[in-house]
Amino acid sequence: MLHDRDRIFTDIYGERGSGLVEAQARGDYDGFKDLILRGREAIVEEVKRSDLRGRGGAGFPTGLKWSFMPKQTDGGPIYLVVNADESEPGTCKDREIMRHEPHKLIEGCVLAGVGMGCTAGYIYIRGEFIREAEALQRALDEAYDAGFLGKDIAGSGFDFELYLHRGAGAYICGEETGLIESLEGKKGQPRLKPPFPAMVGLYGRPSTVNNVETIAVVPTILRRGADWFADLGREKNTGTKLFCISGHVNQPCTVEEEMGIPLKELLEKHCGGVRGGWNNLKAVIPGGSSVPLIPRSICDDVLMDFDSLKNVQSGLGTAAVTVMDESTDVIKAICRLSKFYMHESCGQCTPCREGTGWLWRVMTRLVEGRARSEEIDMLYDVTKEIEGHTICALGDAAAWPVQGLIRHFRPEIEARIRAQQDEAQLAAAG
Repeated sequence: MLHDRDRIFTDIYGERGSGLVEAQARGDYDGFKDLILRGREAIVEEVKRSDLRGRGGAGFPTGLKWSFMPKQTDGGPIYLVVNADESEPGTCKDREIMRHEPHKLIEGCVLAGVGMGCTAGYIYIRGEFIREAEALQRALDEAYDAGFLGKDIAGSGFDFELYLHRGAGAYICGEETGLIESLEGKKGQPRLKPPFPAMVGLYGRPSTVNNVETIAVVPTILRRGADWFADLGREKNTGTKLFCISGHVNQPCTVEEEMGIPLKELLEKHCGGVRGGWNNLKAVIPGGSSVPLIPRSICDDVLMDFDSLKNVQSGLGTAAVTVMDESTDVIKAICRLSKFYMHESCGQCTPCREGTGWLWRVMTRLVEGRARSEEIDMLYDVTKEIEGHTICALGDAAAWPVQGLIRHFRPEIEARIRAQQDEAQLAAAG
């Protein structure tokens, strides 16, 4: 259970105002100059010791990622890029940060910039986030006026420019290299790696792409210390996490909790439980639409962190928890996700371009019971041909929900096929 004293996001519901004065009253920019003057090595080392893992889905160690940025350069620009695209269905945590606590993100951008030797940063925000973009721009203007951005920030001698860039609503631009391509004014299509962005990123310069929540927690880690953050949660799954919970719960919400909280406790403590009671639970997608769902039998005991969910063949992802009760047509739900991934594929890789459409067409027939039983195994085999065979992870994201459905709800699929066959035989008989 997370104590109030350990909360990083103290106004995530927007009850106290998002302006600079209100942010400073909550502790933002406290000792800002001193944090900057710690310097590059000290900041990266503190983030490493905290065991902070990226909050955008992959969970890669943040301090390690920062350390990949070159120490010696030719004196040209070096970029921080903040991924505020948040296009994963079911995910709505970053928008709360941008809407209600934008100065935490801005302060984090500056400190991350110091840690990586960056000269400028770009916040790439989802185009549909109109109010969030307005709140962020107001906060940027306030930060510039206060001397917290631009030249000689807070009298520290460090220069850093920060810009807001609005995207055009493509899911693929949530992938870091697709985001970079879009930011450069090109089609949002992922790049082959290597070279990695730390070597050849935005405009061909060294760059690092981080998620909004990842950057926003950095100032608090530096203020309170890596040991404090590492003591929260579990080993290698440390700190706090924003969970956004939707679907068949009594009170959908976004809430900050300790990493490793049991899923059942998370739903019952903050959401008033599952609609109709825990025994009415059918399945949960625990980390955004791209991770495999898990049935109630696993939900009973599973912990909400990267490694625990990986151990049950799912993932924490963005920590977007979608709850489905017994009234859910789970086959239709996954079919809808298949349609989404087919629509959002950039078309660059043949397994994804052709495979996502094939998945959706077969899933549509499964929903209607018009498939054959042997096609279930064929469908699973095709997901394995897509998974791991594309430039970016969209192919995996399309494959994993279908794999989870077959893994846990195959009897339901087979029963629907049999029911449709029986109905057809009765109609033929008379």
